[in-house]
Amino acid sequence: MKIDRLIGIITTLQQKKTVTAPYLAEKFEVSRRTINRDIEDLCKAGIPIVTTQGAGGGISLMEGFSLDTTVFTKQELAAIFTGLKSLDSVSGAAFAEKLAEKIGGDSAIKLADHMVIDLSSYYRDDLVPKLEQIKRAIGESKCIAFHYCYNKGDADKVIEPYLIVFKWSDWYVFGFCRKQQDFRMYKLRRLWNLRITEETFSVREIPREKKQFGLHMTDDYVVSAIYDPSVKYRLVEEYGPDSFTLQEDGKLYTEWGFTTQQGALEWFLSFGDKVKVLGPSEMVEQMKAVLISMQNLYQT
Repeated sequence: MKIDRLIGIITTLQQKKTVTAPYLAEKFEVSRRTINRDIEDLCKAGIPIVTTQGAGGGISLMEGFSLDTTVFTKQELAAIFTGLKSLDSVSGAAFAEKLAEKIGGDSAIKLADHMVIDLSSYYRDDLVPKLEQIKRAIGESKCIAFHYCYNKGDADKVIEPYLIVFKWSDWYVFGFCRKQQDFRMYKLRRLWNLRITEETFSVREIPREKKQFGLHMTDDYVVSAIYDPSVKYRLVEEYGPDSFTLQEDGKLYTEWGFTTQQGALEWFLSFGDKVKVLGPSEMVEQMKAVLISMQNLYQT
């Protein structure tokens, strides 16, 4: 955008004092003629720019002039750069570096190096193209189509995309499902064959409650269990150091609420023989049934 380039030219002149038109043209990936027009526009806007010819000449700001571009403290800029760098981990553009060039935030970006946030996890090669396609579709108000895999099976979906959401340590697209006639969340790792359709849509108003992701989830399915002390780290990681009671035999007793019975079942099965479910009775019976099924599977 032109306004970004103009701000970038001013910042460059404040940092480097004198530069040439070819240098600016290469830096901002435009023609020298465009740079000349930009300089004229800046002069018309009251920015005192001086051009000199010959060896050592170039474009510079009038001596004594300084435009205050510092509206953030170094710590605030560091926080901004940290956020931008985290987005860079799932983007093809280096937003943090570009911003540092525009506002001269080199010292602040060094502070941001003290914290690393990688939002891409281990599937960046697959994630980034999906994010770019969805961002483009949102910007152009075009529907997206994809194949989706979930606990009910597989299905082809067509939705109006509205938001890209990072929540529960994963990426989702939030949109309006034409078939369900409602807003839905779809995990990006579960969708494939993503494409932008030629079908456009009129932007809908998203009800406030629909943006409160996870509000419908409750943890009122309470299950009690005994864990082997060797898996204490997992209990601390998920629920905190005060989430269990240490028994006299060294084992760990818990009484937690889960969103669904199926979710509880998957959690306990992930511990193998390091946990014993005590109640409720239907959960105990379900655990037994699954374990018997697994035993039969390996006996055939």
